[in-house]
Amino acid sequence: MTPMKTPLPVPGEILAICRTLYEASFQAYLVGGCVRDLMLGRAPKDWDITTNASPEQIQGLFENTFYENEYGTVGVVTGSDDPRIKVVEVTPYRIEGKYSNARHPDSVTFGESLSEDLKRRDFTINAIAYDPLTGMLIDEHGGKEDIAARRIRAVGYAQERFQEDALRMLRAIRLSAELDFVLDGDTMAGIVAQASQLEKISRERVRDELVRILMSDRPMQALYIAHKLGVLAYIIPELQEGIGCAQNQAHSFDVFEHLMRSLQHAADKGWSLDVRLAALLHDVGKPRTRLWSDEKEDWTFHGHDVISAKMAKKILSDLKFPKETIERVSTLVRTHMFFSDPDVVTLSAVRRVIARVGKDRINDLLNLRVCDRIGTGRPKEHPFRLRKYMSMVDEAMRDPISVGMLKIDGKKLMELGERPGPRIGWILHALLEEVLDDPARNTAEYLAKRTQELMSGSEEDLRKLGEAGKERKGEEDNAAVQKLRKKHHVN
Repeated sequence: MTPMKTPLPVPGEILAICRTLYEASFQAYLVGGCVRDLMLGRAPKDWDITTNASPEQIQGLFENTFYENEYGTVGVVTGSDDPRIKVVEVTPYRIEGKYSNARHPDSVTFGESLSEDLKRRDFTINAIAYDPLTGMLIDEHGGKEDIAARRIRAVGYAQERFQEDALRMLRAIRLSAELDFVLDGDTMAGIVAQASQLEKISRERVRDELVRILMSDRPMQALYIAHKLGVLAYIIPELQEGIGCAQNQAHSFDVFEHLMRSLQHAADKGWSLDVRLAALLHDVGKPRTRLWSDEKEDWTFHGHDVISAKMAKKILSDLKFPKETIERVSTLVRTHMFFSDPDVVTLSAVRRVIARVGKDRINDLLNLRVCDRIGTGRPKEHPFRLRKYMSMVDEAMRDPISVGMLKIDGKKLMELGERPGPRIGWILHALLEEVLDDPARNTAEYLAKRTQELMSGSEEDLRKLGEAGKERKGEEDNAAVQKLRKKHHVN
């Protein structure tokens, strides 16, 4: 294809690197996602330069570089304050050998031909090279036309591209969500044919693509495509149990569509990854708990919050999410059925919900409730009762909800005569339980006096009191919530 002249906005630091290579008699082209994004009028997240210089020649031209990989990529440190161009990757033209593991080439050789380098790339929209010094665009695979058509198409034969690197299938779906592009027919057929190759991809890499899908503007669209093409089974197969799983009369959709719509609302609101994960998984256990009730003449899902939380932990652990993320998300899932009728629920119960999820996460829980509501097909995000409950949360947030917020601590207990040991924890939890019932008791004077009373008890009595204080929060809440759910026909 004849090169086209197309001026695109390029930062000075990038121009300087290309100029340095050019003045040393080497070629230099921008390539990949940054060219695609510039053509779409989007700000590139990173910048990649390709050249016919070797890694050693590249390093010889720049003062501050690093080279720690087997693919020839040299990191050129620019010193820019912009994190996107602080380090710019400069890579020699490459010719890749066979892919035995469906992920990485068995060998890489550095070439002299830009055309050979572009042939190895995944999609036509990522196989366009741009010379920022001359404004020349090199498009040998029809990438410009595919960008104009908002289409994702594999370079060459789709099945070959996906056999080489199975992760490209997830990348295609992720790009469709990020860019709002469609997949062309041959590319979809290639994904269907090669979907099972994803079993060879590390769960960490699958997780990374999933996170980018979830954080895109169109995660629902992407996961529907993933299911249609047979890919979802290699990401979160448990989600597919919800397909065709009808719910009770409060819901307009089956479990799968409910989860997709809940997730999409979280994306529409720009909420955090934790909320999006919780929205995606909050009812994942419903198919395993569904029972028909002749009395209600409807489906019931008793305990689905507990089962969903256990499944969420397993799913996120399998995908190698950080332990902190797993804990936060599974807690949101476990707690998402909190009873929120402000005409019945007490401030004490609200404080216990806050204690369970944490002060810094209570808004995530409320946002999850909104997602859950929208996912049922109800048009209102914040009906009066939920707004009133939120006001109760604001009020309860001023009250102590953890041992660390008591007006007394272990050091003070020792000053009052208690010796170091487990008794200190028992006393603090017994005190917290009293304060949860009546926040007015959270004064240094009352707690010191009550501590001395508790200290006079036997060790066995104190242990029971402290452990009962820990357990009572969960048991009391669960019993009260179950009673209220039954009374108000909430499953």
